Amino acid sequence: MRMLVVGAGSTGGYFGGRLAQAGRDVTFLLRPARAAQLTECGLQILSPHGDFALRPQFITADRISGSYDAILLTVKAFSLERALADMAPAVGAETMILPVLNGMRHVDVLTDRFGKKAAVGVYLQDCRIRG
Repeated sequence: MRMLVVGAGSTGGYFGGRLAQAGRDVTFLLRPARAAQLTECGLQILSPHGDFALRPQFITADRISGSYDAILLTVKAFSLERALADMAPAVGAETMILPVLNGMRHVDVLTDRFGKKAAVGVYLQDCRIRG
């Protein structure tokens, strides 16, 4: 499974880094400044579960060539629109997108852009109290 991690901050860096450490096919989608930083320093994970460093695979938006099986979306809310535009070429008919963001606004934005089928784990039921 080819996985794209959008963002390499604390959340994306940790989970994407752990997946890469486990031997999974993980690529990070980064902005040019963060790509330069990771090229120079690599990705450092400091954790009570064990520290490690790696030089992850990464691309910038202009280098995406083809779709991914899964996308882990881990950006801040104010970066959501740009992240969706940047990752759009990586979304295929069968791509699953798992957003890991605070709040709920991103659910509508994500499903409006890529459809309900693509958004994993974001379906909300009508849970009005009856009785």
